[in-house]
Amino acid sequence: MDAQTWPVGFRCLLLLALVGSARSEGVQTCEEVRKLFQWRLLGAVRGLPDSPRAGPDLQVCMSKKPTCCTRKMEERYQIASHQDMQQLLQTSSSTLKFLISRNAAAFQETLETLIKQAENYTSILFCNTYRNMALEAAASVQEFFTDVGLYLFGADANPEEFINRFFDSLFPLVYNHLINPGVTDSSLEYSECIRMARRDVSPFGNIPKVVMGQMGRSLLPSRTFLQALNLGIEVINTTDYLHFSKECSRAFLKMQYCPHCQGLTLSKPCMGYCLNVMRGCLAHMAELNPHWHGYIRSLEELSDAMHGTYDIEHVLLNFHLLVSDAVIQAHLNGQKLLEQVNKICGRPVRTPTQSPRCSFEQSKEKHGMKTTTRSSEETLANRRKEFINSLRLYRSFYGGLADQLCANELAATDGLPCWNGEDIVKSTPIPLLLEVLVTASHCQYLLHRIAAWPKVHALLLRHPSYTPVIRQ
Repeated sequence: MDAQTWPVGFRCLLLLALVGSARSEGVQTCEEVRKLFQWRLLGAVRGLPDSPRAGPDLQVCMSKKPTCCTRKMEERYQIASHQDMQQLLQTSSSTLKFLISRNAAAFQETLETLIKQAENYTSILFCNTYRNMALEAAASVQEFFTDVGLYLFGADANPEEFINRFFDSLFPLVYNHLINPGVTDSSLEYSECIRMARRDVSPFGNIPKVVMGQMGRSLLPSRTFLQALNLGIEVINTTDYLHFSKECSRAFLKMQYCPHCQGLTLSKPCMGYCLNVMRGCLAHMAELNPHWHGYIRSLEELSDAMHGTYDIEHVLLNFHLLVSDAVIQAHLNGQKLLEQVNKICGRPVRTPTQSPRCSFEQSKEKHGMKTTTRSSEETLANRRKEFINSLRLYRSFYGGLADQLCANELAATDGLPCWNGEDIVKSTPIPLLLEVLVTASHCQYLLHRIAAWPKVHALLLRHPSYTPVIRQ
């Protein structure tokens, strides 16, 4: 049995017997301590005491009474207590981590589906309405939506550039097939001149700017939202593997395994004692809590801002309508555009190459282009809302972690005898016990902060999603 299964196995053993009601006096044998030690450490270890004896070389589990521990055992217990604490931290955050990672994967998959569906809608538009230019437009359509996906998933792309690039490539097609059609196509050089002239003659009116506005306001929040989820996973992974100070490592050992040295293998720490140790050693977690709370609040505000023309689903699935409007507008202003292009590029030089026609079948179902009606429950916005509602339950996760671990995993149940760091005592009310411990000269609540805290703090502060989004 490995180290990670110890906390569960240990709890099972606790159910097999009741804790002794009084103190640790009169332990005659170390048999139970030997069995648990060997089981925990995967095999026999030489030099385990058969009966209690003096332990002058112990560094942490010191006692005036005879002990079942040696210095070597204490060192192995030190390793075990550290492993136990790491396992507890990982177990306590596993549900939160799964919630975020599962939704990050689901959101990315949904966005990939939306991008493909929007690309299909645009291809269908050309295939059904502008068949002569459909195959020529296919490469530009595919490149555009590839750029959309790359940007959403974190690549260094500029939406304004790939939107302009799409409409630049669209204008020569519209000009050659709708404005100045001929039995042959213009040369590549002439088409390139038309492409370069697009921003001067504005054949599509303000539609490219409308697309930039909608894409800019929807792509960036979606991109940031997805990056923020990955940031949350990174923060959890960091706090799951924090390096504890020497003082905390000794405190964990004393709280969890020093009772074994006195033969108290079934004991648990008193609640007040546990809280003092855990709140002290996880004080950095409590300091992280307001930043974590702000991170979740920022996610809420970011999600709330993604609606209407800001909603990525609405923008992507209606992109083909704006493309259609752009083509129609250019067609209606054909005579004016013809004169402008002739003035800039001259009259077309035709080549004998005929443009290929659309090869798509009329059936959308045959090519996976079936238009589907999405119910309200299936929308990306509703998925985000459901996720945020679940995430709100963890707003105080780091602030209450120490108390949660003591209450659910480590400390003895109220009313049962418990370990106070020195011996087994009758459980006392938590406020009274805390008052005694907090005013003690060696208060464990003031243990050193761990070194990894600045790293976690930096992870949250560096990301744009941490700055609350101002609603328009």
